Amino acid sequence: MSREKLPEGWVGAMLGDVLDVNSGVGFPIKLQGKNSGDYPVYKVSDISLAVTKNNGNLSTAGHYISKEEAVELKGKIFRLGSTAFAKIGEAVKLNRRAIVQSPGLADNNVMVISAVLHEMDKFIFHFMNTIDLSEQARSTTVPSIRKGDIENIRLDLPSIYEQKIIAEKLDTLLAQVDSTKARLEQIPQILKRFRQSILASAVNGNLTEEWRKKNSLDIDNWEKINLGHIVKNIEAGKNLKCIETPPHDGQYGIIKISAVTWGKYDEDESKTLPDDSLFVESRRIATGDFLISRANTLELLGNPVIVKKVTKNLMLSDKVLRLVMADDDKPWVNIFLRSCYGRREIEFRSTGNQLSMRNIGQKALLEIPMPKPPAREQAEIVRRVEQLFAYADTIEKQVNNALTRVNNLTQSILAKAFRGELTAQWRAENPDLISGENSAAALMEKIKAERAASGGKKNSCKKA
Repeated sequence: MSREKLPEGWVGAMLGDVLDVNSGVGFPIKLQGKNSGDYPVYKVSDISLAVTKNNGNLSTAGHYISKEEAVELKGKIFRLGSTAFAKIGEAVKLNRRAIVQSPGLADNNVMVISAVLHEMDKFIFHFMNTIDLSEQARSTTVPSIRKGDIENIRLDLPSIYEQKIIAEKLDTLLAQVDSTKARLEQIPQILKRFRQSILASAVNGNLTEEWRKKNSLDIDNWEKINLGHIVKNIEAGKNLKCIETPPHDGQYGIIKISAVTWGKYDEDESKTLPDDSLFVESRRIATGDFLISRANTLELLGNPVIVKKVTKNLMLSDKVLRLVMADDDKPWVNIFLRSCYGRREIEFRSTGNQLSMRNIGQKALLEIPMPKPPAREQAEIVRRVEQLFAYADTIEKQVNNALTRVNNLTQSILAKAFRGELTAQWRAENPDLISGENSAAALMEKIKAERAASGGKKNSCKKA
C-alpha cells in the first residue's frame, strides 16, 4: 500500500516489523476426533465457519487436545487476538481471515500472525482483510503462502491511538455493512415465496376472485380436466454423444436439461453435435415452444419453460419434451405446472429409485388433473401473474445491484481506513496523539525494544 506521501504522523513499515508469523503443526489422526479439551486445534474449515457464521471470530474448532497432547505436538499456542488464515488452497480459502477468540493451536495448513504489541491486534486483523493473498501465493499446482510472503507486505502505520480509532470505526462501519448485506440476502427467498403464493392464488382462483364478482362470473365455470385435454402431442429428442460445448457460427447442437431448469430457456446450456447430419429438423427448438424436463432431481423434474428467443440451431434431447398445444393455453399450463399444485402432481407421478434422478413418463404427464378457467378469465390470470412477476423481477434486479454495491463497499471502506481518510479529522483535532512519544516512529522503536526484550524465544506450548 505504498504511496508518495503518507498521512501526518504515519510511517512506512513491513508486516514483519510489527508481528510474528507462524504456521501450525502436523495434527496426527490419533489425536483427532475429540470435541472438548484444553485447547482447540484450528483447521481451515474452522476459519471458514468463523467467517461465514461468526463474523470472523474464531472461538471453537472441530477438534480439541489436552495440555499433555499439546506438549507432545510441540505446537505454538496462539493467543487471543491473533489473526488466522489458510496458507494453502484456492483464492476463496486464502482470503478468509479469522481473529482468535480462544487460545489454541493450528494444523499445518493454517498460518497465524500475532502483533508484537497486543494493542495492535484489531488493526492488523482489519489490515489483513485488505490483502489478496492469492496474489502473493506461489505459482504451484496448489497455491501456497510462505512466511516471507507475509513479512514482506507493506504496511503504512499510524500511532497506536489512531490505530485504535481506525479499528473502532471499522468495527462499526463493517458491522453495518454486514447487517445490510444479511437483510438483502434474505430478499430473494422472500421473493421466491411471493412468486409461489401468486402461482397458488392464480390456480385456486383467489387471484381473480374480485374480478369475477365485478364481471358476474363464478368459479364453478372452471373446468376440471387432465393435461392431455390441452396437449395435442408430445415430442421427444434423442440421446446423442456430443461435444460438451455450445454450438456457434452456424453449428448444430442439442439442449441439456439445464436449458429448461431455471424458469427461463437458456440456449447456452447446450452441446454441439459432432456431425450436422445427426440434426433432426422436426425436433428443432423454435420460438414459442413449450418445453419440459422428463428427467431431473425431484425438486427440478418437470420444470416448464416457454421459449422466448432462439439464436442457435438446437434440437430436443431425450430428457426434454416439447408439449404441443394452442398458443393461448401455454401461459396457463406454465402457471399451473410451476404452482404448488402442479409440482405436487409431478412429484407424485415421478418414478425412479434415486432422488438424484427421477423420471416422469408421457402418459403420467398427460394424466395430471388441472383446472381450466374460461378463456377470458384465463387471459386475465396470465396478465396479472406476468405483471406481478415482472414487479418481483424488478425488485430482484435492484437487490442484486445493491448487493454488488455492498460487497464493493467493504473494500472501499477498508481502503479509506488504511489511507488515513477515515481519521483525517481526528488527526487534526488530536495533534499531540500523533507526534513525539506518541508518534508512529516512537511506536516502531517500542516494538523493536519489545522484541529485543523477548530475545526472539520460541513459545512452544506457551501463549504467543
